[in-house]
Amino acid sequence: MAGPSPRPPWHLWMVGVFALLFNAIGVFDFMMTLTQGTRYMASAGMTPAQIAHYQAMPPWMTVVWAIGVWGAFLGSVLLLLRRKMALPFFAVSLAAFLLSLVYTYGLTHGGEIMGRPMAIMSAVIAVLLLAFTVYAARMARRGGLR
Repeated sequence: MAGPSPRPPWHLWMVGVFALLFNAIGVFDFMMTLTQGTRYMASAGMTPAQIAHYQAMPPWMTVVWAIGVWGAFLGSVLLLLRRKMALPFFAVSLAAFLLSLVYTYGLTHGGEIMGRPMAIMSAVIAVLLLAFTVYAARMARRGGLR
């Protein structure tokens, strides 16, 4: 029989709570966009061209978006629960987000439509998702996740 698991480092809770709160914003945005549509997007300050871009997204991109936001949110929960499964959830979320960037900036004119503020926000999201993924990998390797 194994003994009690070692006490997690203090920073696991700090990173986990930050990741959970940050990724909850993504889930909120996704759900509000799906349920409230143009009304929500307009209230968030999006222009008619930006709203039209989102509405023209193919269904597969909505699936990619869902995988990204829900994967990151569940990865955050798993990190707080100290589960190794946090790592694949963060990794899949990061991959989904990068695929959405390929769609927005490579396959469409979304980059021009969304403008510089969205490009900056996308860079911040990418860096944070990468950081959460690397952090989960390090915690798993050091035995902080089970």
